[in-house]
Amino acid sequence: MESNALHISVDCVIFGYDDDGLKVLLIDQQLPYDGSSADIQTQPQLPGDLILINEGLLQAAKRVLFELTQLNGIYLKQFHAFGDPSRVNDDKDLAWLQSLRTHPEQRVITVAYFGLVSLQDHTPKPASFAGSVNWVDLNDIPPLAFDHNEILSTGFDALREQLESHHISFELLPKKFTLSQLQALYELVLDKKFDKRNFRKNVKRMSHVIPLNEKQQGVMHKPAQLFSFNPNEISE
Repeated sequence: MESNALHISVDCVIFGYDDDGLKVLLIDQQLPYDGSSADIQTQPQLPGDLILINEGLLQAAKRVLFELTQLNGIYLKQFHAFGDPSRVNDDKDLAWLQSLRTHPEQRVITVAYFGLVSLQDHTPKPASFAGSVNWVDLNDIPPLAFDHNEILSTGFDALREQLESHHISFELLPKKFTLSQLQALYELVLDKKFDKRNFRKNVKRMSHVIPLNEKQQGVMHKPAQLFSFNPNEISE
């Protein structure tokens, strides 16, 4: 008889940015060594796990992300739920789930969050069932476990849609950044080029982008002025 039990999980699409581009945080499944599962080929996946019975969704996303990667206190935004009945029924995925869950065949609906970090400010570390954590360039994403490629793609679409309207680009930048870094980020995420002069003119009109009396240090080129983001200055 088929089980009617239903699990709810959270999955986290964590984007990180530096001067080398936009990256996504992936973990590797870690199977226990017991002989029977030693020859199973594991796959990279997004950080995620089942929620606990007594916690909310955002609370679960923060807990799972910390348990697997040790990342804490970062921007997280819910963007979609994924509930295809067959999303965890592939043989390769069931083999891994059997090592962790009593009923690996039971249906799982996942609620997805995207997170944003500056790579220079955050260093993840593997924990729990994450054998490793890796920043992977957005253009080099391999086949992932379950439906995680679809989740990642949908998460990037959400990032692209909200980049300007929600002022979230600054979550991907260091606390002190140059206008060239900000423009490069916009061009990468939105996949279009901006005129340098017009871009800077528009940014300098933004009350929440604060010019600092500081310049870059330790660069080979002419040091550029640094700016910071003040969310309290955002005008409605």
